[in-house]
Amino acid sequence: MKKNSILIGICTLGLLVSCATNPLTGKKTLNFVSNSELFPTSFAEYGTFLKENKVITGTTDARRVESVGIKIKLAAEKYLNYLGQKQYLDGYQWEYKLVDSKDVNAWCMPGGKIVVYSGILPITKDDAGLATVMGHEVSHALANHGAQRMSAGQLQQLGAVGVAVATGNKSAENQQIWQQAYGVTTQYGGMLPFSRNHETEADQIGLTLMAIAGYNPEEAIAFWTRMSANSNGQAPPEFLSTHPSDATRIANLRAMVPEAKAVAAKFGMIYK
Repeated sequence: MKKNSILIGICTLGLLVSCATNPLTGKKTLNFVSNSELFPTSFAEYGTFLKENKVITGTTDARRVESVGIKIKLAAEKYLNYLGQKQYLDGYQWEYKLVDSKDVNAWCMPGGKIVVYSGILPITKDDAGLATVMGHEVSHALANHGAQRMSAGQLQQLGAVGVAVATGNKSAENQQIWQQAYGVTTQYGGMLPFSRNHETEADQIGLTLMAIAGYNPEEAIAFWTRMSANSNGQAPPEFLSTHPSDATRIANLRAMVPEAKAVAAKFGMIYK
């Protein structure tokens, strides 16, 4: 019992000292990892990735990725200045690269390092579609989702240690059953919904950023409709996925569009 109390105390203390309010979501977030710790590793990994993959430069598409990326970056700066959080972007080093790959994907590493795969361009179709993707990925970085997932993973591992301590007097078979039950419960009841919530947050922030940048947020619905058609229904069930289903995402976006337009209007961007 004493060991269990110590572990509970450690978890509780960790939660108390590592929760901060994110200015973009207004929510308290679990984060054990500071930007000063995370960004140097992120930048180094980004550099390694670019060396090991074919970066497309000098083309119309490469210039579009750069141009849209800069507009999203400026929108983020305007929005955070408006929120009184100018210092929030300290340490960010923005970079936007188009990489030759058939993968229908894009990502943004902590600190503003963005990659767009050429395979997604037929689906983005135009600048608004590209802004949807880049706004979403940049929002993951701005909301510190990478650091939060790392922190949640650390907490999950600590919980597994607690299960091991609590079942230390049981048979090896019983210990294994308890560990498996803990793994399933935390994965499907905690980690996957945690990731799906991150996707929804990134959608919401991304809509606002693209709207401030001059792109009608309703175009995000058109993009995700094209993405859904491209997947041909091959996505896993929502409860097994780190992402919300296409239908859920599109429904959420429709509900989010009015707020994104309202925020953009504060910056002189009016959409009917």
